[in-house]
Amino acid sequence: MVGLPLALARVSGNCYISRTAGLIIQIKQGVPLPVVMFLAYFGLSLGGLEVPALVAAGVALSLYAGAYLGEIWRGCIEAVPKAQWEAAECLALSNSQRLIFVILPQSIRMAIPPTVGFLVQIVKDTSNAVVIGFFDLTYSAKVLNNATFKPFLIFTLAALTYFIMCYPLTLVAGYAERVLSKSGEGRHSH
Repeated sequence: MVGLPLALARVSGNCYISRTAGLIIQIKQGVPLPVVMFLAYFGLSLGGLEVPALVAAGVALSLYAGAYLGEIWRGCIEAVPKAQWEAAECLALSNSQRLIFVILPQSIRMAIPPTVGFLVQIVKDTSNAVVIGFFDLTYSAKVLNNATFKPFLIFTLAALTYFIMCYPLTLVAGYAERVLSKSGEGRHSH
């Protein structure tokens, strides 16, 4: 929800919109995730909005991920060959039609691997939510280890749990890549 508008703003023809989006991305990328979580949790409460740690962590992860995904997707949009942009323009398509019907379908195929890789990283980054009092899997494993003194068992189970959460993302991504590459091959074979 945050990344795509930033990516589109970055590739817009308006230099002010593009530069503003670039500045927003640079600021978001320049602040470490634990600090973003801290600011989301305590900043919202300073504004009179009391939110649970889970909600603040979700907001922080969304803002943080949006900056990186925006740049990933911008790169994929810009990687579409210039000839494709020109062909869409020759068809007298509007800017939005060019993006929707020509550019984005091609850039989506390119964006799947880096997007999924980043989403897997975000799942693991939830461990940063401990700074705002949200006890995630890693923190819970640490607490359990302190009670049982079985670090190898506890952290192996935590690692397996992370794997069980992340592996389906890679399977879905692989499937999506195959489907999209087949649909793209069919279009180009005419």
